[in-house]
Amino acid sequence: QVQLVESGGGLVQPGGSLRLACEARGTLTAITWFRQAPGSRREGIACFGVASGRTNYADSAKGRFITSTDGTKNTVFLQMNNLKLEDTADYFCAASPHMFASACPLEDSAYNYWGQGTQVTVSA
Repeated sequence: QVQLVESGGGLVQPGGSLRLACEARGTLTAITWFRQAPGSRREGIACFGVASGRTNYADSAKGRFITSTDGTKNTVFLQMNNLKLEDTADYFCAASPHMFASACPLEDSAYNYWGQGTQVTVSA
């Protein structure tokens, strides 16, 4: 049984940083961060290939967000820097146990398991 638990959300000023964590239990090939703002579609923003070690970022995350692991691959982090007002959203981590996910897709249909989410608010 796969379990995912996110932590690290909160309130931050524009230009600030936050680090989210996703603690995972289970055999997985990829863990991906998604976010969903009110009234918006869920967006895949950063993937860490647990099996492959590769990463994949949405254009909105490139240059500002970094996904990494703690070495044990039980916890995947999302370091978010230079946060903007438009980064305000609920952030979720999602995971797949399937080999095709090693390619680090950002589509939510590729993922079977989801965490409960953590809220990130960027506000002055």
